[in-house]
Amino acid sequence: MGQFYETIPESLIKWIQEQKMFWVSTAPLSGSGHVNVSPKGGLYFGVLGDATFWYMDLTGSGNETISHLYEPGNGRITVMFTAFEGPPRIVRLFGRGRVLENGTSAFSDFVEKQNVKTIPGSRSIILVDVHQVGSSCGYSVPYYDFKTFRTTLNDVFAKRVEKLEENEATETMEKYWAYKNAWSMDGLPGLEVGRKMGEKQKIAPMGKMVGRVASQNCTVENRFGAQHLILVVLATALLTATLILQGPQLTRQLVALRV
Repeated sequence: MGQFYETIPESLIKWIQEQKMFWVSTAPLSGSGHVNVSPKGGLYFGVLGDATFWYMDLTGSGNETISHLYEPGNGRITVMFTAFEGPPRIVRLFGRGRVLENGTSAFSDFVEKQNVKTIPGSRSIILVDVHQVGSSCGYSVPYYDFKTFRTTLNDVFAKRVEKLEENEATETMEKYWAYKNAWSMDGLPGLEVGRKMGEKQKIAPMGKMVGRVASQNCTVENRFGAQHLILVVLATALLTATLILQGPQLTRQLVALRV
């Protein structure tokens, strides 16, 4: 039977921390944007009190969650756990997310304070301020036997860092983020360190959509960003000032032309 709570019940905290995987869902504010669902596995998450959940965001080819959390007025996020063994259960954590990017003091402070073990692929820490918790039956969720965690991602980025340290590679994590994590598939700004590196090194981001929908979506060249808004405001202010200062003279000239 479904139940809702304002905070995470003590009875669910231990169960949540015992899970081997969960799903994260976010979406852009635009109705034409794409809803994203990401599976997460491993031991890189935890519960801080009864109203805060966190997980380590690992490097990958996508960055939809980060872009949606960064979008002004957005930040919505849902985290879902399901029981694959024992009594059936589904738990959803509804909240607002915050991004602590690797390389920032906020990231370093959190890792140190919470004694979090990072890996070469660590991209950010996502904090979820939970404002609603939903628990439901999960009667139709199948049973699965857990074998072990995949280590592929960890191994790939560990080798990448090792090659960089031995001067056998030139693509840093920042350059990888610039190419794959600077923008979302809908054209929303993504990882800040990636965008800065992209601008600095003139790294064109990868295309993330194909076909008819891709042609209708924003490309980097066509995105309307904050810099464009500033230009519009400045142009409007300049035009207004010109009309105020030159208005009387322009009026006399128009009258003279009519005469």
